[in-house]
Amino acid sequence: MSLDNRPVYSGGCQCGAVRFRVEGALGDASICHCRMCQKASGNFYLPLVSVRGAKLAWTRGEPGVFRSSSAATRGFCRDCGTPLYYDAPDGMALAIAAFDDPSGIAPTIQWGIEAKLPYVDQVPALPGEDTMGDIESAPYLADLVSYQHPDHDTDQWPPAESTS
Repeated sequence: MSLDNRPVYSGGCQCGAVRFRVEGALGDASICHCRMCQKASGNFYLPLVSVRGAKLAWTRGEPGVFRSSSAATRGFCRDCGTPLYYDAPDGMALAIAAFDDPSGIAPTIQWGIEAKLPYVDQVPALPGEDTMGDIESAPYLADLVSYQHPDHDTDQWPPAESTS
């Protein structure tokens, strides 16, 4: 929480080149299935949360911008490609998974269902395994080193290389 008791959220891209901070209540959280959001996210749909009425600041770097239609722009990291926002005349929405703690930002509505892929509703019924559940078939996982930015703000990124 910030000093004036407004909620504070942080997040950013996968590589850490772009970071943001939101002060104030988040708005509606949704999932958009429209074809434009599918392509912008490279995924089945794009989960977004409105930041209208909250104070958004880019705390590290600036997103690249793509004008995806006559009404909207989309922000992304120029270095790693992470989708960060959707901005239209009715306000900006941030990608839910770009938040450091997306677990509490639950979508309450789906938009663009005319483009919903026919198998999306069956995904929860698919069998699931932990990442390390297939280590015998993918032994490289045992020694995997992630270069992904951690889910919290850092003073410096990437970290200074060790001299030892």
